Amino acid sequence: MYTLCVSVYMSTSEVGCKLDYSPVSWREYFDQMEDVSVGPADSRDVFRIYKAGNDGPLLVLLHGGGHSALSWAVFTTAIASRVTCRVLAMDLRGHANVIGACYGETPPPIVLIGHGVGGAIAVHTASNMLLPTTVGLVAIDVVEGSATEALHSIQNFLKGRPKSFKSMDHAIEWSVKSGQIRNLEAARVSMVGQIKRCEVEVASPVTDVVVESNEEFYDQKYVNDKENAASESVYMWRIDLSKSEKYWDGWFRGTSNLFLACNLPKLLLLAGIDRLDRDLTIGQMQGKFMMQVLPPCGHAVQENKPDKVRKLFTYLVHSHWWNVTK
Repeated sequence: MYTLCVSVYMSTSEVGCKLDYSPVSWREYFDQMEDVSVGPADSRDVFRIYKAGNDGPLLVLLHGGGHSALSWAVFTTAIASRVTCRVLAMDLRGHANVIGACYGETPPPIVLIGHGVGGAIAVHTASNMLLPTTVGLVAIDVVEGSATEALHSIQNFLKGRPKSFKSMDHAIEWSVKSGQIRNLEAARVSMVGQIKRCEVEVASPVTDVVVESNEEFYDQKYVNDKENAASESVYMWRIDLSKSEKYWDGWFRGTSNLFLACNLPKLLLLAGIDRLDRDLTIGQMQGKFMMQVLPPCGHAVQENKPDKVRKLFTYLVHSHWWNVTK
């Protein structure tokens, strides 16, 4: 029903209908949210995860740089309506044995699905056989050649976007109007994972001091009705991607050949044919993996075109993976 409402809004926007940029709870898309501790009991390695489904293969969803597990929300609803599966979407603010913490030493058959940097992580994980029960690999808009060529422009992109927003609604509106996330429904749920509420002490005579608030992480209670008069709430990016620049090349270097060498059913989804590099072009012509180029939809493929991604994945499951995943 919501999708229908959005399409009506979009088609009638020129006559003055106002789009709804208010945030949507994760509960509309996932069955469960959980904080998983890994390592020793006193370890601070705690990861936010979201789950859906109880049967079938496990789809491990790895988000791209600066995004969060919530970038998979609309895709989760789309795929769960057509394929019997379980979904585990996690926030990757580091690396940890989250799978082991959730499913023990014998996890169910796993399909690794990664977007952007998450796709590179999925390729490395599959290539090194870190999860022995892995039965399939999906990489979304991650290609070594085009990714490394684009690295020089990332800092310009980061510098050009707003440093803060005055409300969650304004952040969602910016993400849609700027084209970062072109699907309004996806933006309303996933932007919650990309920004955080902070308090700026406006009375400071020297400089503003930013203090993170203690709001329920990813909840809908974004505004405190009892704000201190000496401060105001702003919303800032959770992750400062610019600080990770020295690692960018290493994230993608060698991923094309690693992807080709993985002895698994593989699917590569691209937002444009210009993403392909030489190694993958040759591999695709040799039939080493399935590939689909979607109509121009921006980098956030699974958010902007969740139904198309779901259709491709469903076809792959039933035609290639059904015997090993059911």
